[in-house]
Amino acid sequence: MCVAGGVQAQSAVGSIFGNGQPGATITIQNPQTGLSRTSTAGADGRFTFSQLPSGTYVVTTDGQRREVEVKIGGGSQVVFGGGTTDLGRVNVTGTRAFNPIDVSSVESNSVFTAEQLISLPVASDVSSVALLAPGTVRGDTGLGGGNLASFGGSSVAENGYYINGFDVTNMRTFLSFADTPFQSIAQQQVKTGGYGAEYGRSLGGIISIVTKSGSNDWHYGGSVEWAPDWGRSDGRNVQQRDPDAPNPLYQYRSDNESDSTVYSAYASGPIVKDRLFFFALAEGRSDTFDTYSALTSQRTRNTSPQGILKLDWYISDRNLLEFTGIYNQAKTKYNTFENDLDANGDERYNVGRHELPTDQYEVETGGKVGILKYTGYFTDNFTVSTQFGYLSNLISSRLPAAGAGSECPWAYSFGLTTGTLERYIGCNPGTISTVPDADAPPDEDVRKAFRVDAEWILGDHRVRFGVDHDSYDSSHRGLTYAGGINWAYYLVPNNAVATGAFAGQPGRTVNGTLVPRGARYARSRDFQSSSSSYENINSAIYVEDNWQITDNFLAYIGLRGEKFESRNGDGIAWVESDYEIAPRLGFSWDANGDASLKVFGTLGRYYIPVATNSSIRATGAESTVSNWYYVTGWNEADGRPVGQGAQIGQTQTNGSLVAPNPASVASTNLSPMYQDELILGGQLQLNENWMAGIRATRRQVKSGMDDTCQTNPWIEWADDNGFDDFDPGSVPSCYFVNPGEDAILNVDLDGDGTLELATLPASYLGLPRYKRNYSALELFWERTGERFNLQGSYTISKTRGNVEGYVNSTLEQEDAGLTQDFDHPLFTDGTYGPTPNDRLHSLKLFGAYRLTPEWQLGGNLIVQSGRPVNCQGYIPLEGIAQPDLGTLTPYSGSSFYCLNDAGVRELRQRGDEGRTPWAWTFDLSAAYVPNWADNRLRFKVDVFNLFNNDKVTEYNEFKEQSRDNISPNYLNDVNYQSPRTVRLTLRYDY
Repeated sequence: MCVAGGVQAQSAVGSIFGNGQPGATITIQNPQTGLSRTSTAGADGRFTFSQLPSGTYVVTTDGQRREVEVKIGGGSQVVFGGGTTDLGRVNVTGTRAFNPIDVSSVESNSVFTAEQLISLPVASDVSSVALLAPGTVRGDTGLGGGNLASFGGSSVAENGYYINGFDVTNMRTFLSFADTPFQSIAQQQVKTGGYGAEYGRSLGGIISIVTKSGSNDWHYGGSVEWAPDWGRSDGRNVQQRDPDAPNPLYQYRSDNESDSTVYSAYASGPIVKDRLFFFALAEGRSDTFDTYSALTSQRTRNTSPQGILKLDWYISDRNLLEFTGIYNQAKTKYNTFENDLDANGDERYNVGRHELPTDQYEVETGGKVGILKYTGYFTDNFTVSTQFGYLSNLISSRLPAAGAGSECPWAYSFGLTTGTLERYIGCNPGTISTVPDADAPPDEDVRKAFRVDAEWILGDHRVRFGVDHDSYDSSHRGLTYAGGINWAYYLVPNNAVATGAFAGQPGRTVNGTLVPRGARYARSRDFQSSSSSYENINSAIYVEDNWQITDNFLAYIGLRGEKFESRNGDGIAWVESDYEIAPRLGFSWDANGDASLKVFGTLGRYYIPVATNSSIRATGAESTVSNWYYVTGWNEADGRPVGQGAQIGQTQTNGSLVAPNPASVASTNLSPMYQDELILGGQLQLNENWMAGIRATRRQVKSGMDDTCQTNPWIEWADDNGFDDFDPGSVPSCYFVNPGEDAILNVDLDGDGTLELATLPASYLGLPRYKRNYSALELFWERTGERFNLQGSYTISKTRGNVEGYVNSTLEQEDAGLTQDFDHPLFTDGTYGPTPNDRLHSLKLFGAYRLTPEWQLGGNLIVQSGRPVNCQGYIPLEGIAQPDLGTLTPYSGSSFYCLNDAGVRELRQRGDEGRTPWAWTFDLSAAYVPNWADNRLRFKVDVFNLFNNDKVTEYNEFKEQSRDNISPNYLNDVNYQSPRTVRLTLRYDY
């Protein structure tokens, strides 16, 4: 399915290449825009036209004519000669997705056109399209909205996203990206590996979009997509495993409702014929979702309009100026209802809505994108493009920032035996956990980026080089807990209700202290973080040569230098690298000389920068103070404790309200995270209709970075080296290292308040090296024809490591590069094994069949083996001294140390609880394009998950609901496949 294609000018353009008579004049013209260029074939007959906007071109020479389609990031081959063979002609029929085998490039990528996406049953979002490519799997449902793709074993937070060549990746967390209305997409390219030296800042994949543009022909139209609630099957509820639980359901989905309507209208055409064109699209929506949980239900509604304007000015045939403007800001209204506790439900929670919601607010997200690009074809052999891009993006800005009830503590109680949330207490509605700094603006990301790319054809060499500079600024609004504090209330079961391994035991260990049975206690947390703005500055320089060594053999040689800088809120760099060298090598062998058999390979190194969220968390002032107390109850009016008694254990403090010294936050020898990749493959044109290929991929992370939160190793090292006055307080609560390497920090060795550079050997930290390895073998194929088009892939793969990557799916922890994975050596024990995105087998098959000129069917089948399942529990704290004991005590049961059924804590191994079941889904579409409407009108129905399969996709992997207390819901079902849904579409294109 996946065809290797060329990389051209930030992936927003393509090329035409081929052979003709030596010295012959070759002319190309785009009839839709009037763009025309002429070149002379070399002494060997070869010619190349690069940096071409996508579209259909007519190529002529010596009375011969060819018509080809140029697609994003690919090369279209044209061969002129005296025979009848016409390898260069591309007939776009049915739902054909790709160019023929592209021997001009070494990359691994797939291209999906707007025409294909109209025909296939695929959701209208770029991640769903990317999941059609081989080597991709859907990430955890709790990360980034649950619809992100993992490429080649990487985490979902390691991809790059581009619109018209401009990087729109959210560098705060790497878990989202600036969006454009789906109906504005002309082509979407999915790079699964082997991408060239112009690309960096990604270890996973690249998703690149080219939007639609205007032409000399006037076009207008619109569409309506409706996904009604009546076409959606009910979600599955999950029963509590404790028969005495006050709420019988562990997961509650059966009453969820959704209704979504998206409508768009567009127009395009010439402002000045052959010179200036426009494309404009406006999108509206009416999305309403009702979601139930244990205590509340929530209705969300989004009616925000979005839009895009694309202008293309062909100043002359050798000068092109483009502008892209996107408005994607959205305002979602939230109404939270408290479930009616007097209503009775059959095998479900007490259901019913109060007449008035308990909380009402709006959340603003998104913003604006502006892209200005100039391309100059200065000579037949030399092209330069420059681009400036601007992006602004609001991060979940709540309006009003502090709603009714935010002055009250965020308080709740936990069930007696289940350890699950039982109910909210007091005047806080339960939905307001934190309140923002009233003197600071909402969280917002702003990117300003500039780049220059040039291409110079020198005989057998196509040399490309360029530079780019990217400034990404993330503002963060400080937070405190609502009401100034968070109260959580617990009751230790007495002997009468204790069951299993804990029946008859004396009580529960809380904060290192035994709390007797029947006792009620509370945990208080005071959280504060500072307001500031944090900037990342990333720059790169690259050069690459596509060297046609012989008529049939292309060598690719590329070199990329990347520099990363992360600044704290005072503008001081706390992470700064030299230029990191990332070589890229590859080859493409046209074995038969007619593009019917291609053998290719790539070898490359790829780096990824630090997320701005890491700057916020690591260098900002952030503190959590936790205490535990005996209580007799709570005040129902405000949620505060009643009968507060003795404190249980010591106060636990994480972080500080004083921002750490930037010279101490990261090891001075810190190396950015990078990965090496090797790909070998081949493609064979079996006959006129069928193509098949094979590809082997090996990826290995060679250096990772994360934070660790240890002070005791510094104290031990100081004692061993005679620093008797060493100040442990000079060591930040957490600091960035390359796990397995020495840490070099500025600390106070002599207790005189002066920081000095000191090297802590890796043996003191006790952290293993960062490991993640991915191996895969992919088989892919494509069948094209007038009536029947089919593509597919089968991937057998293995991802092993002691860390998933920039996020932790098991814990659904979204702090990119700042997970708990290396906070302490105890969290690294038992971690080597299959990572959360490991799928041993994956089969994908999709295509379309034209029954009659008016009727068409589309199908999409995905079959995948399950994800690994772990046992998670509390780390053993015996033998750990202060201050690290205080740091580790508040952690939840999130290590690979688990209680066995006898209540004994033992070390388990990642993935040793087996896997979730195999799962498959089949989506079906049917379209009617009536002749009486001149084929301009399309009626379509899509049915996603036609057979309503509901296999488990996630289990509860947390064996302890609190320390030494086994959860009855361990390995209970958490998530299932999405239920069957129906989407109706009406589309008109003139």
